[in-house]
Amino acid sequence: MSPTLADEIRSRLGELSPAERKVARVLLAGYPSAVFETVATIAERAGVSAPTVLRCASRLGYRGFPDLQAALRSELDARNASPITLYAAAETSEREATAPRSSVGAPLGERSALVQQAVSQTFDEVAQHEFEEAVSLLGDPKRRVHLAGGRFTHLLAEYLGLHLMQFRDQVSLLPHKDVERTSFLTQLARRDVTVLFDYRRYEADKTLIAELARERGGKVIVFTDPWLSPAAAHADVVLITQVNSDSPYDSLTPAMAVVESLVAEVLDRIGGDGHERMKQAEEVARRTGLL
Repeated sequence: MSPTLADEIRSRLGELSPAERKVARVLLAGYPSAVFETVATIAERAGVSAPTVLRCASRLGYRGFPDLQAALRSELDARNASPITLYAAAETSEREATAPRSSVGAPLGERSALVQQAVSQTFDEVAQHEFEEAVSLLGDPKRRVHLAGGRFTHLLAEYLGLHLMQFRDQVSLLPHKDVERTSFLTQLARRDVTVLFDYRRYEADKTLIAELARERGGKVIVFTDPWLSPAAAHADVVLITQVNSDSPYDSLTPAMAVVESLVAEVLDRIGGDGHERMKQAEEVARRTGLL
């Protein structure tokens, strides 16, 4: 997955002159909308001259400021891509490809390699301190944990939630019905941890939930893709997972791998109390015929 324009700007801040760094900070502070401002407006906000803005774009590796803006447009197109647009792009790529597949077994092998690469890249790029903070929050028995996902990612929220329920108390999934959901969100409090899964195309309610949770003094963990859900702006922890796929649908396999690693680490953090909770839950399940 290519780095975002914001990533590129941050990585090259050290190469810029003091005046150019002022421009870069203005672009990052209002990213992405600030990039589409006029050169004169950006210069005024940064307190520099218009030529400085142009030099900044050049120093970042672009032929000019319009070229930098074009790069961001391409990034936002990818950020807002839907299965339909990805399907069309894949068809175009196939028509333009000249080399046929070498054997019947090649497609499955290629897909396996792509999945492995996406999972490996995800684990390489997930910030260790973010992961450890997520473990600390989810492993704190004094905190309530709430989880919610989107059209497909609700499956990940449920998967994580069902595991946590087996070895710790006070874990719940966001209700679907309006009255129940309103009551649920009204009760968010300072000791709560809200875990959200939000991948492109992002859902506005996830951002509102994150904002509400932070307003109540709680902690927010957001799982998202490299383009970043808007909910990430309100998060204490952001876990970014790759979504590379050879189909029109983003892959959630890397996210699932991180979820399973998180479950294992949280269980280790809780220790004996978690093991005892699991034994009690299994005994109740057997007595009630649920196991």
